[in-house]
Amino acid sequence: MQNKDLVVKSNKLIQALQSLTLSEARLIQLAIIDARETGKGLTTEQPLELNAARYAKAFNTTLDAAYLTLLEAEETLFKRQFTIQNEDGSVTKSRWIQDANYKKGEGRILLTLTRVLIDQVTKIDGFETYFTSYHLKQTANFKSIYAVRLYELVKQWKNVGYTPIFNTEKFREQLGIGINEYARMEAFKRRVLDVSIEQINEFSDIEVEYQQHKKGRLIEGFSFAFKQKKLKTKQTKKNTEINLEERALKMTIAQRHFFANKLCRLPELGKYSQGTESFDQFAVRIAEQLSDPVKLKEYLPYLEQVGFTA
Repeated sequence: MQNKDLVVKSNKLIQALQSLTLSEARLIQLAIIDARETGKGLTTEQPLELNAARYAKAFNTTLDAAYLTLLEAEETLFKRQFTIQNEDGSVTKSRWIQDANYKKGEGRILLTLTRVLIDQVTKIDGFETYFTSYHLKQTANFKSIYAVRLYELVKQWKNVGYTPIFNTEKFREQLGIGINEYARMEAFKRRVLDVSIEQINEFSDIEVEYQQHKKGRLIEGFSFAFKQKKLKTKQTKKNTEINLEERALKMTIAQRHFFANKLCRLPELGKYSQGTESFDQFAVRIAEQLSDPVKLKEYLPYLEQVGFTA
């Protein structure tokens, strides 16, 4: 299904000042996805159930690690807050969840999200609300929460492929970096930006690079340019093989003899030679076989080796 495991957030929530850990961010992602896909929706009255098996499968981790994540989330996620900027210039502060109930021995947790969070992930119509969406698999292999946050921030600008300049101070808060963490710019770039970009470029659907913007000697902000990766699909490979075979079947007699003379000298084809026949005799026999569709399929990999292309 095209929209399976789709994380959808308003851009106000994407841009929010927040400080989730990686495991906490993953739980919020699953909550958003499961509420959409189960059809149960998100309400402030009805808790949402998340279980360890679902978490472990989604993020390729062990069940023990998933159990620990759920257990820790009962206390830590409840304390987390975020701050969003409103259209009138005011700000709204909110918790992510209003209550949590970890079922010991059952490997599941019941979470009830706050009204503000629910507004930012459900009241999205695509016209009046600007939003960002991505498939969970694009961030599932990230090992850094900063990679998740940076990915979300740049994906807002997927239609243009580059971001505006992010003010350094606000950008740090959006990534969830404490005031005393990575205070030196060298550490911030090495431990946060470089690591995040490396993970995004390796595991996600985009490739990102950044540019720093200075005022004098002070770095005031960063901007990012990114592009969609070109993915080679199994279908593309299959189509290439079909095209190769079709073109091979259309070879002229002269072309069959030309490539047969190259094929007969490949060590891998020694198994096809008969008795004490010479290279010339072997080449003649190969040329004849190249007109047979069944035999041709055997020779296709070797034809590519000697320069035949689709």
